[in-house]
Formats: sequence, C-alpha cells, structure tokens
Amino acid sequence: MAEKNSVKDIVLQANALTKQVSIGRRALTILKDITLEVNAGDAVAIVGASGSGKSTLLGLLAGLDVPTSGKVHLDGIDLFTLDEDARAALRGKILGFVFQSFQLLPALTAIENVMLPLEIFEIYSAESTARKLLERVGLKSRLHHYPKQLSGGEQQRVAIARAFATGPKLLLADEPTGNLDSTTGKQIIELMFELNCEHGTTLVLVTHDEQLSKRCSRQVRLDDGMLM
Repeated sequence: MAEKNSVKDIVLQANALTKQVSIGRRALTILKDITLEVNAGDAVAIVGASGSGKSTLLGLLAGLDVPTSGKVHLDGIDLFTLDEDARAALRGKILGFVFQSFQLLPALTAIENVMLPLEIFEIYSAESTARKLLERVGLKSRLHHYPKQLSGGEQQRVAIARAFATGPKLLLADEPTGNLDSTTGKQIIELMFELNCEHGTTLVLVTHDEQLSKRCSRQVRLDDGMLM
C-alpha cells in the first residue's frame, strides 16, 4: 500500500531522457540520460551554466519538444504516446507556465490575458477568477492595461496570475526573474512562492538566480547535458 501511495505522489517523472540535434553530418547531444522524479508539493530548481540544457529539459518535461529517446510521465501519463493535440490538452489541465519573456499577448489587456486559458477550457467564472488573481498579485488598478502599458515586474505578475488561473498541479518556470532588476526579482520570488504555497502547486523552475534556487526544497544541476 505504501508503495502505491508513493507512486501516486509522483507528479513528473523523466526516464533516460536524451535529446540530440543534427548539425551537418554529426549529432550534437544536448541532454543525455536524464532521470528525474518530482513529487507532489516539491519545489525543484534546475541550475547550471548557460548552454547546459536547462531550458531544453524544461521543454521536454512539458512535452513542448520531443526527445530523441526516453520517456516523460506527467501525472502518470506517458507524454510521448500522445499526439501533439493530446499533449496540449493535457498541459492545459495539469501545467502552468511562467516565462522569462512574460509571453503576454500584446493585443489583450491584463485581465484578458489571464482569462484566456480559462476561456479555452470553458471555465465560466473566467472573468471573476482572473480579477481575483490580479488583485491577489497587486494589480487591482491595472486590470485593463495592455502589456506595453505595464512595467516588466507588472507583466510578470500578470504572467504569474495567468499561470495559476486554471489551478495547475505543476508550475514550470523558465528564468522567471531573468528580465527583472534585483528588487523587482525579489518581489516576484516572494509572490510566486506565496501563491505556490496557497495553491499547493508543485514547482519546477530553471534559474541562474542563486537566491531563487535556495528557496526551493531541491536543487538539481545540469552540467554539459548531464544531471549531476
């Protein structure tokens, strides 16, 4: 019985994950035999030098890219047995994303950006949910501003609100403080961990930010495409 419970607690699992790309006639190995388990409630920082394969790994864990070999199980489902549409549907139910470059749609206001994933999945309380989340991240007076009218820190707050909008089991963050000054970065770190705690979300993030990585319960290091 205990073994079954431990299996249930595994939200994300990578087995022997390898990614190669062809350059001319030779194959360049970006990631080699990555094996990783993330349990429910974990906060895991993936750290390493630029070019070590961190963002590539995050993309594979999300099923945004396909590995050369190996498997990823997301909430017990083998990602790469699914076609692209099915992977996208699973991501929508399970995952939230926070990117370094915010990835807000410029033609939509803050509240419309947060409402978008809710509307895609026909969650009818989309507007009230988005409003509450934006108020929670300190943007009550900026609901109807467009991204170009917001500072970098405000845009990342919108992105964080959007990431939590669908109540994801797992939040993936790729250098979430990378485009922010140190003071704003600290505020974003605090906000992200507060929301993570409030929502009981599992967190996996890629970061160069030592302060951010130390806030995580686990740190894993990539070195030249291999997990140390």
